Amino acid sequence: MHESGSSDDVVVWACGSNGVILRSVDDGKTWKRLPVPDGDALDFRGIVAFDAATAYVMSIGGGEKSRIYKTADGGVSWTLEFTGKRSAFFLDDLVCISKTRCFGLSDPVDGKFLLVSTEDGEHWKELPNQQMPEALPGEGVFAASGTSLAVYNKRGIYFATGGARVARVFRSPDLGRTWTVAETPVARGNASSGIFSIARTGNTVVAVGGDYKDPGRSVRTAAYSVDKGRTWRLATRQPGGFRSAVMILSGANAGGVTIAVGPTGEDISYDRGIHWTSAGNLDLNALAGTDANHVWGAGPKGTIAHLILGK
Repeated sequence: MHESGSSDDVVVWACGSNGVILRSVDDGKTWKRLPVPDGDALDFRGIVAFDAATAYVMSIGGGEKSRIYKTADGGVSWTLEFTGKRSAFFLDDLVCISKTRCFGLSDPVDGKFLLVSTEDGEHWKELPNQQMPEALPGEGVFAASGTSLAVYNKRGIYFATGGARVARVFRSPDLGRTWTVAETPVARGNASSGIFSIARTGNTVVAVGGDYKDPGRSVRTAAYSVDKGRTWRLATRQPGGFRSAVMILSGANAGGVTIAVGPTGEDISYDRGIHWTSAGNLDLNALAGTDANHVWGAGPKGTIAHLILGK
């Protein structure tokens, strides 16, 4: 899910399984489906939009099912810009820092996580990963919300992992040239547990997750770092269960407000992820927004929610 435009003219894009891509140009009052040629069977899990015309969308799956499309005409037409070639390649996330500079993240290929990138908005290439730490056995990235990969201040890249024995945060200060990795105290223990979403503001990084097969369990579902992701602590008061997406709000009305969503409800933190309080009981998987005035959530069966703060 992604929002673009000003608070007076909000354009919202959303995507999902069975090839669904939706766009609203009237603040969510009405929606139009935008078909991708031969895309009805694709599982779209990431969308990044810049205005009513320009957007990238990413599908997940092994090998050629992992794809990146782009539209420059509001979804009337889509150009297939990238397709995975190797069976181990599996896109999980898509982020952009401009209309032409974007990154996609794949699960490990030959033992290491792999980023693909475009610098011109058209041509994609694999980034060298010699400096990438080795993935641990069973370690992977969750594509539940498309937010386990984040870019901060157009320089720093973060991505979060999970798996049977690990819940780690990888970070690069130079757009993927060099990497370090840190252990976190977020839940681990089976293939369905770990970190599902990560966000940064200032020196603070917030991570949420848990075990998606035990969504009501609220133990070790959120952690935070105050040193740019080097060291991690569990949240003092945890969210109310597994959470698949987190967003640190920006803008004049934000005041450090952080929101997390998951299948058992929503939580809000006023101290950047240290203490969480229940804020609702909707079943949501993803979050998007450009400022504190408009926050959007998406969930199963076409659920789209809109939260307005600071007004």
